[in-house]
Amino acid sequence: MSEQGGKKTPTDFLNGILGQRVFVRLNSGIDYRGVLSCLDGYMNIALEQTEEYVDGELRNRYGDAFIRGNNVLYISAL
Repeated sequence: MSEQGGKKTPTDFLNGILGQRVFVRLNSGIDYRGVLSCLDGYMNIALEQTEEYVDGELRNRYGDAFIRGNNVLYISAL
C-alpha cells in the first residue's frame, strides 16, 4: 500500500519508522522501548536496544527482542 490522495496508510507509517526509536504496548500492559529493526505482515516486531517497562518502571534491558504480533496493542514513534 502507498499514499492515496496524500493520506498515509498504516503501512506507510510503519515503513517510515523503521530504524527509529519506538514505544510498543502489549495487551498485557507491559511496555517496550527500542529501535524498530523489522516487522512483518503479522505485526511481529524485532527491536534492538530494548527496554522493558512494567507499571512505568524500568525492569529489564535486552540487546535484541522479538515480540509476537498478536500480543501488540499499539506501536508509537518516539
